[in-house]
Amino acid sequence: MKMTIEKTILENILLHLQPFLEKKDSSQITSHISLSTDGRILDARATDFEIGLSLQTHAHTVIEPGSFTANGKKLLDIIRILKDEELELELIKENLHIRQKRSNFKLPTFKSNEFPNFPSIDDKPSIVLNSQILIESLKKITPSTDTNNPKFELNGALIDIKSNQINFVSTDTRRLALVHLENNNEEELSIIVPKKAIIEIQKLSPNNIEIFYDNTYLILKSENSLFFTKLINGKFPDYNRIIPKECSKTIVLPKAIIVSAIKQITTISNDLKLTFTNDSILFESLSDDNIEAKTTIEINNGFESPFILAINSRYILDFLGQITTNDFTLEANESNQPFVLKSEDFKTIVMPIVI
Repeated sequence: MKMTIEKTILENILLHLQPFLEKKDSSQITSHISLSTDGRILDARATDFEIGLSLQTHAHTVIEPGSFTANGKKLLDIIRILKDEELELELIKENLHIRQKRSNFKLPTFKSNEFPNFPSIDDKPSIVLNSQILIESLKKITPSTDTNNPKFELNGALIDIKSNQINFVSTDTRRLALVHLENNNEEELSIIVPKKAIIEIQKLSPNNIEIFYDNTYLILKSENSLFFTKLINGKFPDYNRIIPKECSKTIVLPKAIIVSAIKQITTISNDLKLTFTNDSILFESLSDDNIEAKTTIEINNGFESPFILAINSRYILDFLGQITTNDFTLEANESNQPFVLKSEDFKTIVMPIVI
């Protein structure tokens, strides 16, 4: 195999493949990227078995078709230090040679036919969903997705497809995030997508993505890429039971003013107490140290008697960081019961701190 390619094109491909490499053990073939060309299309792949990405480009010149593997991190390190000019890649025996003018590098390779296969989209059912909406919905619920929970199903997000709606759901047991979309669907489906995959999906180009699935994989295909992730086996919690059916207290709040007030308090403590009175909200730090922070905003909220909520500031800031509206709605019942933050099709249910 022998080809030439512009440095910037190859560097961009390798950068996109880095999150899919095995990082801890360079002796594994999954620490390598696979590059192959049939003379027309260059296909570059990386996978750690759990997720994988394939990128294709026509922007190369083939002298001899073929394929090779090479350590993805080391290859990127080499390409980065070269000039922004054309370079040459050639497989000689079991080594990859990288050349640019007087610079020469050599990397060992694995046999390309030993590189893990990617799942095929053939005969797999598809999901009809705007890819931009998919990416935006997953972005909103990512902060609430748990990490390293012993209940594996909580280390991912649920895509719950009903006949007339799609719900995207995640929870870290202290809060639950939900994006609800009205959508007519031929098939009903519930799959749990790992958090790492959720993050990588958000980096994909949102143009013309086709979505395929089976019991093991979720596959996203576009004209020049194919992404796959293994799904999490398990039963996601019944999120409808967690959402309050009705709330006795409702208030519309200005996003920018609330963010500013909370950030003042977080200079002292990430936990804070909100006291709602008829015409104001008092923000106070919750800290065991002999220090405190307080600030008040004036807002008519209609509360006839003071109402207190103790919260983790990160939960509300994560929610506010994902919405595009200037205002949002807070709904609550009692101080020790879950409360709801809402904006358009997105809501987060939060467990308060008991004080």
